[in-house]
Amino acid sequence: MGGDHGGGKLVKSLRGAAQKYVGVAFFLGFFLVLLTYFTLSEQFAIAAPNAIRRTSPASPTPTTPAVVEKTPTQLPVKAEISCSDHVFVALHGAEEAAPKPEHEQVQEKPPPVDETEGHTQTEESQTETEQDQTPIDDGGSSRVTVPPAEESAPAKKPACDIQGPWASDVCDVSVNVRIHGSERTVLIPPTIESGGSNPNPQSWSIVPYSRKHQAGMNVVTVRELATAAEAPACAVTSQVPALVLAMGGLTGNYWHDFSDIMIPLYLQAVRFDGEVQLVVTNIQPWYVGKYRHILARLSRYEVVNMDKDDQIRCFPGAVVGIRMHKEFSIDPEKEPTGHSMPEFTKFLRTVFALPRAAPVRVVDGSEKKPRMMIISRRHPRKLLNVAEVTALAERVGFEVVIGDPPFNVDVGDFAREVNGADVLVGVHGAGLTNSLFLPTGAVFIQVVPYGKMEHIGEVDFGVPAVDMGVKYMAYSCGVEESSLVDTLGRDHPAVKDPESIHRSGWNKVAEYYLGRQDVKLDLERFEPVLLKAMAMLRE
Repeated sequence: MGGDHGGGKLVKSLRGAAQKYVGVAFFLGFFLVLLTYFTLSEQFAIAAPNAIRRTSPASPTPTTPAVVEKTPTQLPVKAEISCSDHVFVALHGAEEAAPKPEHEQVQEKPPPVDETEGHTQTEESQTETEQDQTPIDDGGSSRVTVPPAEESAPAKKPACDIQGPWASDVCDVSVNVRIHGSERTVLIPPTIESGGSNPNPQSWSIVPYSRKHQAGMNVVTVRELATAAEAPACAVTSQVPALVLAMGGLTGNYWHDFSDIMIPLYLQAVRFDGEVQLVVTNIQPWYVGKYRHILARLSRYEVVNMDKDDQIRCFPGAVVGIRMHKEFSIDPEKEPTGHSMPEFTKFLRTVFALPRAAPVRVVDGSEKKPRMMIISRRHPRKLLNVAEVTALAERVGFEVVIGDPPFNVDVGDFAREVNGADVLVGVHGAGLTNSLFLPTGAVFIQVVPYGKMEHIGEVDFGVPAVDMGVKYMAYSCGVEESSLVDTLGRDHPAVKDPESIHRSGWNKVAEYYLGRQDVKLDLERFEPVLLKAMAMLRE
C-alpha cells in the first residue's frame, strides 16, 4: 500500500509539472506568432505595389505653381542679373513732387551691413511635396514665381543682396535687355548659354533714386523672362548699356542736386567712360539743362525720357538705380568701391576746365593776397553784417569777393569763380555746395546758425569737406548773433531752450533755425577764425 501511495504522488507531481510547461509553451507560441505577424505586415506594406512614391511616371509633379517671397543676395555670377538691396515697392503713376524746401530732415548714416546675416541662399531643386509649395514670407524682398515643371529645375543662385534699410535698390544686368520706357519695365530674356529658357524667372520692383523711401517716385520693374520667345521685338537697338535712374525727388535744392543724384550717378556711370545711355524716369528738364556739361561727360548719348518713350529699346546690358554712400560724399569702401571725393572733385574740375587744383600758399613778404569768397544769401540765414565781415577779413590780409550763386544758369560760370578762391565762408545752406569747386587744400568755413545745429552742419558739409580734402572749420553762432532774439524775444523757447524745439520734431527745427533766422557775426569772436584760416594757408 505504501508503494502504491508513493507512486500516486509521483504521478500527480508529473501531471502538475506537465500542465505548467504546457502553459508556458502556449504563451511562448502566441508571442512568436504575434512577432511573425508584425514582421510580415511591415514587409508587405513596404513592398506593396500601391505604395506612394515621390517621383514616377504614374505620379507626375503637382502642377500648382509655388509663389515664394525670398531675399536674394549678390553673388559674382557672370551673364546673370546682379541686383543690390531688397525690394521696395512705391506707388505707380505718382505725380512728380514739386521742388522741396532747402533742407530736409537729416537722416543718420545707414547702419553697417552684416554680411553674415543669412544673405547667402541657394534655391534648391524643387521637390513635389506640398511643403515646398507653401508661400514663405521673408519680409517682402522680391517675389518669385516658380512655374510647374516635370522635373526639378537646377539650383539657381540668387540675384540680389540686401545692403540695409536705407540703401537704394540697384540692379546690374550684364546680358541683353529690353526696356519699354512708358511701361517702366526692364525685361531680361534667358541667354543662349542657359538653353534659351529660365525655369525660375524672378522680378524686382526698383525705385531708381538714391532715397528709396522718397514719396512720388516711379517704380521700375526688372523682370526675367521664362523663354526667349517672350521677348518683344526691338524697335531701337543700342550698342552701349543703359543706366536707368530717377530725377525728381528733392532736386531743385542745389545740395540735393549733387547729394541725391549727381554723386550717386557718377558712382554708377564713371566705369563706362561715357559709353552708356541714361534712361530717366521722373525726368526734370531743367536739371538736364543746368547740369548738361556734367551729364555729357558721363554719357555721350542723348538722355531718354523713359516715361514718354513707347518704343522697345534693346541694350547689351543695364544698370537700374543709383545708390548714395552717405550724405554729399563718397565712401571708398562701399560698392562701387575704390572711388573718393577727391576723384569726384577732380572730375568736376575737368568738366568745367577749372584751372586750380591747389590754393595759393601764403609766404611772408609776398604781395599776392589769398582770396576769400563770402557766399551771399537772399533769404533766411542771411549774413546781416557782410560789409563789416568783409572789412575785418581785409584787415587780416585777404582779398574778399562776394559770391552770389545763381539757380537756373549754367553751373560752370560760378564754378570758375569758386575755384579762384582760397577760402570759402558762408552760413549753413545749399550755397555751400559750391565747396565742390574749391582747390584741394583750400579752407572752408561754415557758419552754423544758432539752435544746436552743429550736428546737421557736420553731416551736410563738415564730413564731406574733410572727405574731399578741404581744410574745414565750423563757427557756431551764439544767441546774441541770431535775429531770433529780436523777432521772437528772449523768453521764446526757440531762443532760451533750443533742445525743446528739437524734441518737438524736425518741422519746428526747420521753421525757427533754418526758416526764420538771420545771422549777425560777432566780429571779435570771428576774427580768430580768420586768423586761423590764414595760418592754414601758410602750411
